[in-house]
Amino acid sequence: MSPRQSEARAADPAAAARRGRGARTPATQRPPKIGFVSLGCPKALVDSERILTHLRAEGYEIAPTYEAADVVVVNTCGFIDAAVDESLEAIGEALEQNGRVIVTGCLGAKPQRILERHPRVLKVTGPHAYEDVLSAVHEHLPPRHDPFLDLVPPQGVRLTPRHYAYLKIAEGCNNRCSFCIIPAMRGRLVSRRIDDVLREAERLASAGVKELLVISQDTSAYGADLRYARGEWRGVSYQTRFLELARALSELPVWVRLHYVYPYPHVDAVIPLMAEGRLLPYLDIPFQHASPAVLRRMRRPAHAEDTLARIRAWRHICPGLTLRSTFIVGFPGETEDEFAELLAWLDEAELDRVGCFRYSPVEGAAANALPDHVPPPLQEERYARFMERAAAISARRLAARVGQRVRVIVDEVSDEVATARSAAEAPQIDGIVRIVRDADKGSAGSRTGEKNARWLSAGEKNSARSHAKDTNAASLNAGEKNSGGLRAGQKNSAWLSAGEGNSAWLRAGQWADVEIVGADAYDLTGRLVEAV
Repeated sequence: MSPRQSEARAADPAAAARRGRGARTPATQRPPKIGFVSLGCPKALVDSERILTHLRAEGYEIAPTYEAADVVVVNTCGFIDAAVDESLEAIGEALEQNGRVIVTGCLGAKPQRILERHPRVLKVTGPHAYEDVLSAVHEHLPPRHDPFLDLVPPQGVRLTPRHYAYLKIAEGCNNRCSFCIIPAMRGRLVSRRIDDVLREAERLASAGVKELLVISQDTSAYGADLRYARGEWRGVSYQTRFLELARALSELPVWVRLHYVYPYPHVDAVIPLMAEGRLLPYLDIPFQHASPAVLRRMRRPAHAEDTLARIRAWRHICPGLTLRSTFIVGFPGETEDEFAELLAWLDEAELDRVGCFRYSPVEGAAANALPDHVPPPLQEERYARFMERAAAISARRLAARVGQRVRVIVDEVSDEVATARSAAEAPQIDGIVRIVRDADKGSAGSRTGEKNARWLSAGEKNSARSHAKDTNAASLNAGEKNSGGLRAGQKNSAWLSAGEGNSAWLRAGQWADVEIVGADAYDLTGRLVEAV
């Protein structure tokens, strides 16, 4: 069975009958069932969770297969051509296997692109159009609500493992980066009030979530559109502002990890909170390049900041700070000297986790009109040089952690090996801490279930969970509008186990203390000291 087949299978009654299967029980005699396929970044995953939470509250059940679903919803990604192709393929598969398909998400902002390929879809809606999706479901599969049943837990329906959750604080973006079309697809910045965000965070923590991953298109711009309006939580008044949100979240007994933080000057104020242990010492900052000329052509915000000086200052305040970022090579007009600037910057910055992708034109992006596009063979050559340099830096920094004792959270467990993460690793996009039951059997230089691939980002992993089709786009950073917590070519869905395992020696979601005994360019190997 293909990876997509293993995750989602549904068929309409007529198709089932044609294949010799018994017809499904009519929806009027049982709760209506929804199949769901979620593609794209963690922000899209949160959209899926919200839609599913509403549908569950209305009495819909989540179907584990295409065959069991009355209607399938496909939440698409549309940032780059590879993501568009994958979304169109997923829609086609759902139509073939089920026949009743509603499409939403970023690609839905271009309905003609979908309808040209798949005119049989029931409805197309745009990104974060929750009400439109619900209306489409109601139209084609009316709810059968039982008012005496509470169908949804307080934390809502989530597609991640029980022990971590994405906390989306805003929609849209006010930046106008020349290579990006996200503002055109998802609109301008729309922040959630801080009291609303904090109440959701508290519900998640109460439900057993141990790690909150704060996400948006531009996390450090949070609240600017609301003029930093005040909200009250636990009897304290807070402004809807990046720093105040960080301070408030630090009051919860969970790990708090900050993603998609643009390097505006006010970000400096959050570093002391990390040094004090109130937030995870981890920043995901999409620098994208180091040459001032390239950054100007990219129209990147905060491009004039002296980032190297600030990185030095951050590490002086918080020596254990982990920095991850993504970069674009081969941007239009990039000269050999500008690329050399990037490599020199990378050497000095010594980032812990680095992703990279080759520039490719995106329909509607301003960068398409720039002169002097870099030929693909030269892009490929620069990409290889960048990744080689980044992998060497990552290997050095990871090797320096050998001998340390660290607290980790366990993601998956088998009989002999557990996959875990420390404060320095975000789920899905960074490396792992591989806990070997008998550490003497663990090889620091090999990666269980994995193959080495030149396109992998330093600090990222190509795990056995990744699909064979996860190639170039896998090095995209979640903040760059495509892969997020999931590799390109992967989907998450309501019926996935999300990596939760169980074993006598460790459990998924459990804390553990480990001693780091080995490292390679991507992952660490640890010896279990104590299960907490």
